[in-house]
Amino acid sequence: MLCLTLTGSTLEENRALVERNRKWISIAELRLDFLTPDEQKIASSFPSTIDIPVILTMRRKEDGGQCILGEKQRLQLLYEASKGDFAYVDIEEDVKKSDLKFKDVFFEQKVDLESSLKNRGIKIIRSYHDFECVPADLFGRIQKLAGKGDIPKVAVTPKSMMDVITIFRVQQELSAIKEKIVLGMGPFGVCTRILYKKCGSLLSFCSDGQGAPGHLTAQTMSELYRADRLDSRTHIYGVIGNPVAHTASPKIHNPGFDAIRYNAVYVPFLVDSVRAFFKLAEMIQIHGFSVTVPHKRSVQPYLGRITREVKQIGSCNTVVRIQNMWKGINTDYYGFLAPINDKIANGEIRSALVIGAGGASRAVVWALHNHGVKVTILNRTAEHAKTLADETMSSYDSLDNAHLYTGSAELIVQTTNVGMGNLEGQDPCPSLEFCGNETVYELIYKPPLTPFLSKAEKAGCTIIGGAQMLMEQGKLQFEAFTGYHYPYWVQVDL
Repeated sequence: MLCLTLTGSTLEENRALVERNRKWISIAELRLDFLTPDEQKIASSFPSTIDIPVILTMRRKEDGGQCILGEKQRLQLLYEASKGDFAYVDIEEDVKKSDLKFKDVFFEQKVDLESSLKNRGIKIIRSYHDFECVPADLFGRIQKLAGKGDIPKVAVTPKSMMDVITIFRVQQELSAIKEKIVLGMGPFGVCTRILYKKCGSLLSFCSDGQGAPGHLTAQTMSELYRADRLDSRTHIYGVIGNPVAHTASPKIHNPGFDAIRYNAVYVPFLVDSVRAFFKLAEMIQIHGFSVTVPHKRSVQPYLGRITREVKQIGSCNTVVRIQNMWKGINTDYYGFLAPINDKIANGEIRSALVIGAGGASRAVVWALHNHGVKVTILNRTAEHAKTLADETMSSYDSLDNAHLYTGSAELIVQTTNVGMGNLEGQDPCPSLEFCGNETVYELIYKPPLTPFLSKAEKAGCTIIGGAQMLMEQGKLQFEAFTGYHYPYWVQVDL
């Protein structure tokens, strides 16, 4: 189930949130702590106004909520609201039984909240939050919460791939606990939210805003990742990197899987340790994955086979499972060449300037060298370009001398990250001028028109954006993963 966390300040706003997301969700969580005081007083009416089950939650500030009231007042509000037709009520694990006895004005007697809820068929979720780490006694905590007969909920914060492994181990260690909610918060936890069923979790939370660290939208969870429809037969693929949140690759692969009715999902994994990720890959049976910075070299010791391009370039961007071993491929090589193959074959491109000497430039320089194009590498630190230049019999120079190379090449390739992220709006090579007859190729795909490409377009150059290479290399990865060509009818919005 996908549960929409409602973060509106009024019941009307929350009803609108449910309506907007209705086709993607099965349940909603009403966050009492987000409501105004006046709205909190009438919150008990909310479940009867929508057509899906509702969890009632009143989260304290220290547990990631908005409530700053005293504990007695907070729980009294929770009790009053719980008189509505809620399916679940969330109570924190450290709330004592004695704190859940209230004087009911209507009955003029003490009422026990837990007994009241159970007598009405409302299930209690006992929740534990840790915004610092994954506690060492995670399995014990879940067992203790479940021991009370309630649904245990643990929301913890993984800080490493080993922490992520611990969260995924919950299901195999505690499979006897049928109903539980297990999730990882923050950037490392995103994969546990998407693959919540692999953690043995009853549901996964999502929100239109950032209801909690790592929340994705209901539409993203349901349409892009199909998180609520994954099952034990689903093949898991993904992308590993650090950082990885910016990746557009899921927008290529998941629609492709869906179009050919291939039961698979492609998930981003934030990875700090390649070794730990390979342990996770074995544990949850990952079938293949893309590799982005900074892991394109560090995955190689774990591969049983590598292609000629990986060996030559020293960089692997795709790993697939074949015959009980991992095979490394480099689709950047052919993905880069795809938009310019005809120009090279026709002799329109015989020389190239490549800006940058980092990991991305290796595939570019080797691809051009292997196709007979004479390459000059321009880099801020010329010495960093020397090794690659020596390997490929290329020339190299400092980026400071870029103005000397105006008009010297038919192809100019920009491989650095200048122009994206915190460097967006910058030109990596301001002194280089274009004559207008060059083909200018930018590897950055966001934004689609960088200052570098914009300058080239104004000069009359033929321009190629990074989205073309991303798409072409992605199609080759898709073939390596599935054995099928990428469906031509899928329109990908990067």
